[in-house]
Amino acid sequence: MQVITADQAGALVRDDATLFLGGLAMTSLAEEVLKGIERHFLATGHPRNLATWACGAVGNSRDGGMVHFAHPGMVRRVVAGHFGQTGAEMMKMVFDGAVEAYNFPQGSLSQLTRHIASRSPGLLTKVGLGTFVDPRLEGGKLNAACSEDLVRLVEFAGEEWLHYPCPKIDVAIIRGTVADEDGNITLDKEGVLLEQVAIAQAARACGGIVIAQVERIVARGSLHPKAVKVPGLVVDYVVVGAPENHMQTIATQFDPALCGDARVPMHGIPVMPLDERKVIARRAALELRAGAVTNLGIGIPAGVPAVAAEEGVAHLLTLSVESGVNGGVPAQGGDFALAYNPQSILEQTTQFDFYDGGGLDMSFLGLAQTDAQGNVNVSKFNGRPVGCGGFVNITRSTKKLVFCGTFTAGGLQVRVGGGRLEIVQEGRSRKFIEQVEQITFNGHDAALRQQEVVFVTERAVFRLTPEGLALAEIAPGVDIERDVVAHMGFRPLIGEVATMDPKIFDTHWGGLAAAMA
Repeated sequence: MQVITADQAGALVRDDATLFLGGLAMTSLAEEVLKGIERHFLATGHPRNLATWACGAVGNSRDGGMVHFAHPGMVRRVVAGHFGQTGAEMMKMVFDGAVEAYNFPQGSLSQLTRHIASRSPGLLTKVGLGTFVDPRLEGGKLNAACSEDLVRLVEFAGEEWLHYPCPKIDVAIIRGTVADEDGNITLDKEGVLLEQVAIAQAARACGGIVIAQVERIVARGSLHPKAVKVPGLVVDYVVVGAPENHMQTIATQFDPALCGDARVPMHGIPVMPLDERKVIARRAALELRAGAVTNLGIGIPAGVPAVAAEEGVAHLLTLSVESGVNGGVPAQGGDFALAYNPQSILEQTTQFDFYDGGGLDMSFLGLAQTDAQGNVNVSKFNGRPVGCGGFVNITRSTKKLVFCGTFTAGGLQVRVGGGRLEIVQEGRSRKFIEQVEQITFNGHDAALRQQEVVFVTERAVFRLTPEGLALAEIAPGVDIERDVVAHMGFRPLIGEVATMDPKIFDTHWGGLAAAMA
């Protein structure tokens, strides 16, 4: 192992190299190294024509992560699980076709790293069948510049599978907390483990190099062997990062409660104001069952644990995040993917093995676009790709899905109270439309597999049936034709429609404990 500067690391990356970047947003991202590569390119014009792979979104959407590669000629291909934090410059290159851009499920990319490391023929998975990842639809291609099929539809043992061939990795760029003089690395202060060791092993299996960023270097023999998460035998170079280039998350320099080094009281979770978001969270929470292993998405689904805490049943929840965190309370905003007071932190590959194997009992996810078949789009809007993240993995194998969101978007105003809901101003954009722009979740396939799927909004609840989306409940004070059907791009199945519990539209509810019992 050799200790080098970030600028020296930049000089190690050759033209046409394929890089695998560890990290999620700014968490566990080797920002110091990426800046060194950028500086070398701006000074010399090299490296050029790079291909980058990453399991999730890389960056903070402003001045970190993939923005350092957003220079003409520097990158020819970008493969990632999500593009939401890659920054305006890189997203313009993706939209304009200046780079080949592919979006695949975060879990599949995570698992692929192990297949590269073991020199297997690639990953076989059913995750993504029937979605935009399926080669019969879009094959994960985000623009017309894509020159190669990176995922294939194959038949094995009489069944359809998606096959991801293993790419050749020339450079692995990972991050840890402490390295010793032999290159052994801990992840002590990282809030997640991700797939840092698998990425390093993948590069080694391909004859590539491994560059690791750490906070500091300690003497040989200083580290407990069980604390070492990346062994020095797969690390070639170590770069010591400055604190500003070694953030724990986008929003936080370091919080010991986000990596298990400290525990904080959670009784201080703020009570949500009584509005449409709280109504949705309350109604969604009625789908909870005590002890169920539950995944939460960002946005409105994050209100579910807040409601549970207010109702005094938070201790009955077992929350999980796809990044590898289990237990505790998932953090939100710029700290997403970590959790306060986690019970366990696993490698992301292991977490997705658990998810893909049906380990999740239920998941609460965002609701962006839905059509009559129950297809959901959260990955592409107005022609601009955002990416799927772990959504495709989660929705494929979770026993029960609860999609949560307002009925319309853009200017929606409601009045909640007295056991009823009043629509003051309708949103400008419909969410229930004739056909989704991109299929991130295939409702028809889910119905055939008898997956339980519920759609919860502030005014209506729908359930997925083999025949399509069926209206199951409406809010008190809401008219089906005027307030629901009139603002949909299709007419749902309408049979016997129940009224949502009026008490969830009151300031004080107190009904969740009984419902979960």
